[in-house]
Amino acid sequence: MQKRKLGKTNLEVSEIGFGAWAIGGPVMAGKIPLGWGATDDTVSKKALRTAVEQGINFIDTADFYGLGHSEELIGEVIGNNPEIIIATKVGHRLDNNQKILFDYSKEHIFNACTHSLQRLKRDYIDYYQLHSAKLTHLQAGECLEAMEILQQQGKIRYWGISLNTFNPFPEAEFILQRNLGYGLQLVFNIINQRAKQIIFETASKGMAVLARMPLQFGLLSGKFTAQSTFSEDDHRRFRLKPVILKGVLGNLDPIWKLAQKYQVTPAQISLNFILSYPQVSTVIPGIKTPQQARENSSGLVQLEQEDIKMILKLYKSQYHQLVDLMEKQEG
Repeated sequence: MQKRKLGKTNLEVSEIGFGAWAIGGPVMAGKIPLGWGATDDTVSKKALRTAVEQGINFIDTADFYGLGHSEELIGEVIGNNPEIIIATKVGHRLDNNQKILFDYSKEHIFNACTHSLQRLKRDYIDYYQLHSAKLTHLQAGECLEAMEILQQQGKIRYWGISLNTFNPFPEAEFILQRNLGYGLQLVFNIINQRAKQIIFETASKGMAVLARMPLQFGLLSGKFTAQSTFSEDDHRRFRLKPVILKGVLGNLDPIWKLAQKYQVTPAQISLNFILSYPQVSTVIPGIKTPQQARENSSGLVQLEQEDIKMILKLYKSQYHQLVDLMEKQEG
């Protein structure tokens, strides 16, 4: 496992990180699923241990994943191990009616940080992120001030922001123009390449780029069919509707052929495409089992330039339309 600098911080992170959303478990906000279906804590802990054995030293979670359960599991397995870099996020919570509330107030961020530290069993958070904060929140400034204060207090080492899935541009522009924080976490994969230009702009500022959703909710894993279904406690139930599955999977044959060419899995081709950009600090696939930890941390090869160009052309000619469809469906 190779390592890369996390922007202008003094942290070196594994090229592949551990996305810890799924291990949070199948929690709900009323009738809205917030997780990835059923999980087994014993398996989740084994996945974390396997990832570390494979050389993964970067774990990305959020206090909203499993409403704190993801952080608790990481705390039990990793604890205050200084060799493992922990990133978590703040800004989402449920109100008294079990509805999703975005809260970037200074008071909430301070309280949430304290609780995350307790669940993670850490002395400090290596990399704290505003969880999909909107432009209005950034303009208000309270959340930015809170992050600076937490850093001064030593409760966090560095901070950044996790950007919106489909329209990351307003928030990215705000952060980059003002040189705020230390990095951006954004969606970038074979299907959704909207944020590619942001990657170059972020790196030019010396800031970290964390690539999330590298497998586009599993669509790039090669394990779904147009008939795949998801349980009621799996958020993909409303994100990956039949029209999405049919539209996307019907256009991925060139990607499957690339996997055969390099003798790797479809998921590994997807990760290798993202890692072909040296500006990316780390890629964060969601990991739920020891098998996924092993698969996502192996099969790393250098793609030929002609194959990278082909993937870029596929986005311009086909995949960008699928991303438009996904955005419309979720809207």
